[in-house]
Amino acid sequence: MTCTQLALLVVTLLTAGVNVGTAATDLAGARFVLASSAEVGVPRSWLPWLAALKLAGAAGLLLGLCDAALRPLGAAAACGLSLYYLGALVFHLRARVLYNLAFPGFYFITAVASLALTVSS
Repeated sequence: MTCTQLALLVVTLLTAGVNVGTAATDLAGARFVLASSAEVGVPRSWLPWLAALKLAGAAGLLLGLCDAALRPLGAAAACGLSLYYLGALVFHLRARVLYNLAFPGFYFITAVASLALTVSS
């Protein structure tokens, strides 16, 4: 296994894992998720749909790791998650909610890193 392949494996598993985790907190209606969503203007009714997008992205990332033929699916999932978290960053900036900007920022970085590594491998 090359260093690039190892990086792809580690970063993609991290990205998939954090997305499954955040989707679970969305679906559970965790208090901090509800507060943050309300603060940035995301209706509570959106949370199940947003969680579904995160879960679909995580699944696509994992499938992209399984076989080289499915690598484009992994790239598409990473691209979708990157756009998702770019939107989250925009919502936070638009609402001037900066104190927790690191969370969508971190998720955005993991998604972009997954995309870059998937495309480069």
